[in-house]
This record gives sequence, structure tokens and C-alpha cells, in this order.
Amino acid sequence: MIITEKTNENTVNIDISSSIEIARMINNEDLKVAVEISKNLENIAQAIDIISKNFLKGGRLFYFGAGTSGRLGVLDASECPPTFNTPYDMVQGIIAGGDRALRYAAEGAEDSIELAKKDFEQHNITSDDTVVSISASGNANYTTEILKLAKNNSIATIALTCNKEAEMKKYADITICIETGAEAITGSTRMKAGSAQKMVLNMLTTGSMVKIGKTYKNFMVDVNPVNIKLKDRAIRIVSEITEVPYEQAKQALENNNYKIKETILQLKYKISEDKATELLEKHNGILRKIFEISDK
Repeated sequence: MIITEKTNENTVNIDISSSIEIARMINNEDLKVAVEISKNLENIAQAIDIISKNFLKGGRLFYFGAGTSGRLGVLDASECPPTFNTPYDMVQGIIAGGDRALRYAAEGAEDSIELAKKDFEQHNITSDDTVVSISASGNANYTTEILKLAKNNSIATIALTCNKEAEMKKYADITICIETGAEAITGSTRMKAGSAQKMVLNMLTTGSMVKIGKTYKNFMVDVNPVNIKLKDRAIRIVSEITEVPYEQAKQALENNNYKIKETILQLKYKISEDKATELLEKHNGILRKIFEISDK
């Protein structure tokens, strides 16, 4: 039996427990998630290296999943453009059954090999891209077929699962297996397994974005300031890095159409926007490299 389908002995009386007892039971199970992820950091790091290397070649990252796993992939992908100002096709989440499956259950889609072939071909995935299949059991036909197709086309493959006996492992260059065990509600992998997947996906995209220069220190220097909150964040980032007053940073950003990296370089080194752009292009947009050279 798949471990995520087993009965959890810690929660067999959940149906006759008080609300606080229910909350405590679920919380106690959730506390195990980060511990299990810590056992997989080496594999997660290898995956980050593959993804970031392919990003630097102009490649894309594809998440494929069904049900909860698919929804989590779409969620993580959709958060990259506002957080890191990435093109919308750079990180893509594909859920079995299409966008309708985000709101309405299409659980049968996970069994379809033909649907996997259709979705794979539709996105014209190349050897510069990275494919991550997400499945708690690791045995869904859809996600397994996706990895098989990618592997056969010399595309980097990563499996994210919660089952050490996952079928997907056969076709993955790297397998990230978070053994979260039996769920509080038997088989409900939207719980611990889903939490583990969300945390790992955060690490994959955040780690790879850091590696390609989307941050300076821990600042989101490529954030897309599309609302009041994000504009304020951009101003505070520029102000802190360049050590100028808030209002001066605000004015400089407004004059520069909120191009954060360019504004930082202009304020720090008193250079033109064209020169700032030239420096960023020369150093792949990595501010720290520019600072190391310019501050010598």
C-alpha cells in the first residue's frame, strides 16, 4: 500500500474529538513536514542548480501535476512574475484537465496517458527546459508519462513525490521524495503531502531565481511594482541599498518608470540609465557582481 494511503494511528479518533483536539492533531502531523524536507536538501539543491542553469540558457521551468499537486504547481508558477518580474512563460504550471481543473475536480485526468502526451506536445518543450512532475503517490499515469516523454527527448527531469516507491523515479534525473507518511485524514494528500510540495516548490523557484540574480542579498530587486504595496517595497529597497532618503528613492524610481536595478546603479554610481543597462547586460543582471567590480 502507498504510504500516503495508510491509516494514521495518531488520528483514528479525530471524529469524536473536540475542535481543539482536532486542531492539535493536524498541527502535530504538520510539524513533521519541515523535518522530512530537511532530509532532502541535497536533492533539492541539485534541482535548483539544474533549473537555474537552464534559465541562463533561456530555458523554461514546467510543473506538471494532477489534482492538488497540479494546483500547487500552477500557484507557484503564477507567483513568479509579480515576485521576480519574470516573463509569464518562464515558469509554467500545467494541471491535468486544464484550467477548469483548478476549480472543479478532474481527478480522472491523472490516469490519462493520452492527455499527458497532448499537454507535453502542446508546450514545445526543448532540451533547454526543465520538467518537474508533482505527485504525492508518484504513480499517476499522467505525471509518469510526462517524465518519460521528457527523458526520451533529453530534457532534464525532476520528480517531486511523497512515496519512496514512486514509479516516477524511473524517469527522473533527480527525485525529491518527502516521506510525510499517513495523513490525518486517510488518503487526503492535500494535507501534509500538499504542504510538503508547496514548500519544496517555493525552494525550487526561489533558489533558482536567486542563482540567476533576481535578488541582491535578500531583497527582491526584480519585483514588479504593480500596486501601492509593491511600489512602497521597491522604494524601500532602493533607499536601503543606495543609502538615500525614501523620498529621493521614490523620485528616482518614478523618473525611471520603476526600473529598480537601473535606479540603484544610477543613484549609487551617478551614471546614466544607458550605462546602468549596459552594466546589467554585461553581468547577467546580477547586482552583486557589479558592486564587487565597481567598489574595488
